[in-house]
Amino acid sequence: MRNHGTMWSKWKHRGLPAYFLALLFTGFYVLVYWFPEPLKPLFSLLDPLSNVLRGSAADHWFLYGTVYTVAVIVMGIRMLIRYRTQRYHIYRTLTLMAVQLMLSYLIPALLMRIGSKEFYFSYFWPLKPEYLFPSSITALVQSNDGLLMFMGFWTIAMTVIATPVLTYFYGKRWYCSWVCGCGALAETAGDPFRQNSNKTLAAWKIERWMVHSVLASVIAITGLLWWANVDPTSPLASFAQGANRVYGFLIGSVFSGVIGVGFYPLLGSRVWCRFGCPMAAVLGILQKYASRFRITTNGSQCISCGNCSTYCEMGIDVRAYAQRGEDIKRASCVGCGVCATVCPRGVLKLENR
Repeated sequence: MRNHGTMWSKWKHRGLPAYFLALLFTGFYVLVYWFPEPLKPLFSLLDPLSNVLRGSAADHWFLYGTVYTVAVIVMGIRMLIRYRTQRYHIYRTLTLMAVQLMLSYLIPALLMRIGSKEFYFSYFWPLKPEYLFPSSITALVQSNDGLLMFMGFWTIAMTVIATPVLTYFYGKRWYCSWVCGCGALAETAGDPFRQNSNKTLAAWKIERWMVHSVLASVIAITGLLWWANVDPTSPLASFAQGANRVYGFLIGSVFSGVIGVGFYPLLGSRVWCRFGCPMAAVLGILQKYASRFRITTNGSQCISCGNCSTYCEMGIDVRAYAQRGEDIKRASCVGCGVCATVCPRGVLKLENR
């Protein structure tokens, strides 16, 4: 895999143009989330498409979804060209593009058109915490509408059954590198910036504290909301609602959107996945302690070139494992497989043992 000039590119390696891109991405998210009025001329252009798909005029969220999906598809085509000799990346990229287009764009829009609930079949608790909140899940499961009831049982089945089972067999890569919308954008639009991830020991320590703190917050908020559902007069009811609003603003908007994507050109493509995503935290715990997935190494072939560590978007020092001939079974690894692709000696292999 050729990466000539990557570390000297001002666009890809924190030059002045990279800061301009970060400002552009961040500004777009700020406008979409909190000040959409200046974007009205843009999303008005999408009215014909929105009327066809959703049966209503476009709004800023439809604009956001369209831009997001186009970015995944256009940059996904770039990935297909760049990794055209690697079947793993071809299948993975095609899957990410299809899931984003179908499950995260067309189907939610068509559900709105038929008057049903907008629902994303590729997102589960705790990444989409509201899907298991009592107000949401009880309304779905107890609905007389078969489609809504299916959504409810889909959410429960994917969270409680599919997630641990698939992670046991394939590691967290089945979701983070093949299904998740955040991963789809990171693996396509974020690929040119993957080498900017922080590989220091300090970053790893911060990562572990932050991602597990976010997971603990989601668990606590979900538990409090269920407690409040059982006892609406409890003082915890208003506290739970307030905590949920704070979480939605700080984590759901500022962290996952503005920082998570806006800082791609400066901090790499997996800032959100690495430091904030509660779904990544759950999958990481399962992967580390109860999964067959690992990256095996052949230390005798390693020439310590460091390509694997440089292009690891999760900041893992892959080379250190390869030099020791030690299998890599890290909670943060999303199994993208780029470390194995850029290795000139074929030292690394993704395996399910």
